[in-house]
Amino acid sequence: MEVQRKLLNSPECCVDEALSGIVSCNGGLVLLRGHRVVLRSDLGALKGHVALLSGGGSGHEPAHAGYVGAGMLSGAVAGGVFASPPPGSVLAGILTLWQAGVSGVLLIVKNYTGDRLNFGLALEQARARGVRIAMVIVADDCAFTHLSKAGRRGLCGTVLVHKLAGAMAERGCSLDEIVAKVTEATKGIGTLGVSLSPCSVPGCLPTFQLPPGEMEMGLGIHGEPGIKRSKVASADEVVKSMIDHMTDPSSQSHLSLKSGDSVVLCVNNLGALSCLEMAVVSRAAISCLEARGVQVARVMSGSFMTSLEMAGMSLTLMRTDKETLVLFDAKTTAPAWPNLSTAVLSGRNCSVAPPESASASEEAADQEGPLSDVMRKVLEEICASLLKQQEELNALDRAAGDGDCGNTHALAAHAIQEWLNSHVVPGCPGQLLSSLAVLVQERMGGSSGALYSLFLTAAALPLRGYSHPAAWAEAVHAGTEAMRRYGGAEPGDRTMLDALCPAVEELKRLSSAPSGGTMAVLQKAVEKAEQGAESTRDLTAKAGRASYIAAERVTLPDPGAVAVATMLRSVYVALGGSK
Repeated sequence: MEVQRKLLNSPECCVDEALSGIVSCNGGLVLLRGHRVVLRSDLGALKGHVALLSGGGSGHEPAHAGYVGAGMLSGAVAGGVFASPPPGSVLAGILTLWQAGVSGVLLIVKNYTGDRLNFGLALEQARARGVRIAMVIVADDCAFTHLSKAGRRGLCGTVLVHKLAGAMAERGCSLDEIVAKVTEATKGIGTLGVSLSPCSVPGCLPTFQLPPGEMEMGLGIHGEPGIKRSKVASADEVVKSMIDHMTDPSSQSHLSLKSGDSVVLCVNNLGALSCLEMAVVSRAAISCLEARGVQVARVMSGSFMTSLEMAGMSLTLMRTDKETLVLFDAKTTAPAWPNLSTAVLSGRNCSVAPPESASASEEAADQEGPLSDVMRKVLEEICASLLKQQEELNALDRAAGDGDCGNTHALAAHAIQEWLNSHVVPGCPGQLLSSLAVLVQERMGGSSGALYSLFLTAAALPLRGYSHPAAWAEAVHAGTEAMRRYGGAEPGDRTMLDALCPAVEELKRLSSAPSGGTMAVLQKAVEKAEQGAESTRDLTAKAGRASYIAAERVTLPDPGAVAVATMLRSVYVALGGSK
């Protein structure tokens, strides 16, 4: 194993520099000089109120300094990474708050031996100096089925205790009232974590080894081993197994939860899960709870108590009632507290119907006409050519892009083939292009899908009620101009426009071509497109993915331009021209 790289100046200075950074970013926070203690900058506002002090090891950011503010903590004491803070700093924080004229100080401590000892020692020293002080220990871990003398660990549920106690202190409640309320609340809080990777203290090896494809359930926020290892499963399966374990009545550390209960759900990122994964997990947790008849009153989803870069998450459930929700919803200036919805989330309709995609008049236009067979034949030829050329386009794209140009065009070709099998081809060319624009937008995807959909949408308008050659020329011109306007590329930028624009110039001659001269103009347009596509071999890309690649590495024709030339050749062939 190797020491993990981290974007730090040095392991020795990282905690102090992190605290300085947190305070520098937040005008409501200050540092207590000589100590790793973050305090509210408006200590005078605490006069006559109970002050709340919490803390613990660093590496759990935004806990604990992120929860300092009106309506939450008055101060937070930081230790080294994953190390309990020294009692001298805890005492300095207590005395600073007491000197500000507070009516009492409540210490909110996670159930770890080091935290209990150091905060406890500071409490006794402060009490000896006349400070009115109390301590609440949070032990919300639901991992262990049989408890040792050490008991349940303090995990992310601590953040919820900060919030409830902070709201009560802001309201002016007494120290005894706050202690009684949060002590009762802690009995209804449970947390369980799962991880796909270990974490590592700066400058050290990872805290444990986890083979690829395995996950660990029930681990602590310092990387302590959990209760069980298993193969990584789907998000739904992992979440269900976590909630099953958390609420298993046979476990000594379980959270009692029954149908009809109302809960606050906290989905906590332990450090390195993507926002995408977090959203999937949050959905799974809400669905699992609702399936049990549990009402999800509020949801927090994000990073609240992390474990450095651990790729994992924890679920915290807090049984709640109307009074608790009022405290939970109370405003706070703490920078890390999320801006949450105050509506009950269970039973809510989470979707609305989109507008009708087509009006009755448009549906009536979907009728065959004299041109239907010809346009069907043209589309079939285009699809066949694109599918035949799929690998060639991919190969061209690999030279300067992500190698999927052929696949993307094949998606469109398959979508059009499916559509042709289940739809009549409307006799109105404009209606056909509008239908294809929607189809390509939905099925092709990416920038190519958007560009082709733009082209077809703009090209459809000149063909509403018209089908003569000049209207087709105007349509192709309108489509090309839409691509230029929104795509930002111009001829010479090494894109599909290098094939399309020369062809458009030729097609403009259709408006003045003699009777029977249409195919000759079309043939010339196809040749211009093919020449334009070939010319991209020598152009420097100024748009699209290829523009990020060094020019000397791009020596093949642009795949988008080649695809355009292929489609124009297919139109010509379908209308009777030579291949």
